[in-house]
Amino acid sequence: MGAGKTTIGHALAKELGCRFYDLDWYIEMRFRKKIPEIFQERGEEGFREIEHNMLHEVAEFENIVLSCGGGTPCFYDNMEYMNSICTTIYLKASPEVLAAHLKMGKVIRPLIQGKSPEELTTFIRESLKEREPFYLKAKYILDIDLLETREKVGESVRLLREKTGI
Repeated sequence: MGAGKTTIGHALAKELGCRFYDLDWYIEMRFRKKIPEIFQERGEEGFREIEHNMLHEVAEFENIVLSCGGGTPCFYDNMEYMNSICTTIYLKASPEVLAAHLKMGKVIRPLIQGKSPEELTTFIRESLKEREPFYLKAKYILDIDLLETREKVGESVRLLREKTGI
């Protein structure tokens, strides 16, 4: 959450002449419900099953850039599956950069709503501790700085393409 997956994904897809998909948006479109509604109705386990199935569905599409939710790599065999069929990239950022991105963002995120800056940074640090072992299985890791300008987004895309050869 807050690494810039959607921002960099859009920019990369545009540069490559591909379509961009965000897995959460795709799930919302297919189920005609927002992610929090699905969580509420089916619980996390139910949502993760849907997410797993939709990941496999979207993976059948050709010439796309896909942004996954922060939890996607951490459930089922999702990370191993993604590594077996595509180029995977972990956009790595410090808790401070992630917190700054979340503050700049326009999306309301229930998990962080109402948290003070200190609580937000602590929450991010704890989430990374749990999730990073999965993220580090990605084929490539790109360290991300604060993405507050188009130039910085463009530079990140350039570095990503240079590093991965895509």
